[in-house]
Amino acid sequence: MTVSKLTVLIASYLEPELVDQIRREVPQVEVIYRPDLLGVPRYIADHNGPISRTEEQEAEWQSLLAQADIFFDFDHTHVKDLPKLAPKLKWIQATSAGIGQFVKQNGYDQTGWIMTTASGVHARPLAEFVIQSMLFFARDFEYLQREKAVHHWARNCTTELAGKTLAIIGLGKIGREAARLAKAFDVRVIGNRRNLDDATMPNVDELYPPDELTPLLTQANYLLLSTPHTPETEGMIGAEQIAQLPKGAVIINIARGAVMDYAAMTEALQNGHLRGASLDVFATEPLPADDPLWDMSNVIISPHSASTADTENAKITRLFCDNLKRYLAGEPLQNVLDTQRYY
Repeated sequence: MTVSKLTVLIASYLEPELVDQIRREVPQVEVIYRPDLLGVPRYIADHNGPISRTEEQEAEWQSLLAQADIFFDFDHTHVKDLPKLAPKLKWIQATSAGIGQFVKQNGYDQTGWIMTTASGVHARPLAEFVIQSMLFFARDFEYLQREKAVHHWARNCTTELAGKTLAIIGLGKIGREAARLAKAFDVRVIGNRRNLDDATMPNVDELYPPDELTPLLTQANYLLLSTPHTPETEGMIGAEQIAQLPKGAVIINIARGAVMDYAAMTEALQNGHLRGASLDVFATEPLPADDPLWDMSNVIISPHSASTADTENAKITRLFCDNLKRYLAGEPLQNVLDTQRYY
């Protein structure tokens, strides 16, 4: 009796050598990769490039959707009708960590699909962005830029990171990696987490439960938001919380725009309560051209790209291969999305 192979459909651009890696490491599955039917990447690790298909190509793509048991990445060309078009689908390996809201909004939590995230893949580049942001303000790179622009030479004095306090809201993989790197600069690290059964964590000096924000805020020279976007975290940092930060504090947001009141943050930047902000995510994306944040020299604006590095696809492919082997062996998968917690 011949047992048919499970079919894996790669739904976003992936380097051919990485497709070959999947086929080589997990020969028990059939891998379908049709880059001519996918978006053209605008940069390395672009998983949502613009797509243009003829009617014939679209029909061919839909026939591939119908065959697939497993997806590498979501199909962003058929978000709403995917359950209908992919009746055999059992599991999607996402290329992003923060997929909870997307899954809920599109009803994928009602399909019975397994969905695994890319949690951990982006921890290092995001943690490096955090350190870059802290150094930008500690070493007053804003001053250097300003002086260079007018060709002016004047010696100045800055500060160092040693002894400063980094408060981390959300000590997941990204928050923990940021804490680890910060410790190399002798930064004092405090943070919160849901489970305090073990009240210690490497590289974290003090831990607090999620409902105790005040101790974190009042001690923060740098406030890092790296929490998932859930109903509990939506709007958690507003005017009241920003007012509790010491004068001269810096906000770093690599979570989601919805966790913070951007109007309140902008006002605090304008009145001088905040020293600055480093932002990879925004309430509205792309950030509107008339937003005052664009013209503030003490604001770092990253176009939701701080997590993207040229190592990303290789890391996701490694995770996917490991999960494929687990799936075929009937073992628990890594990074399974909890649709109740949104992460």
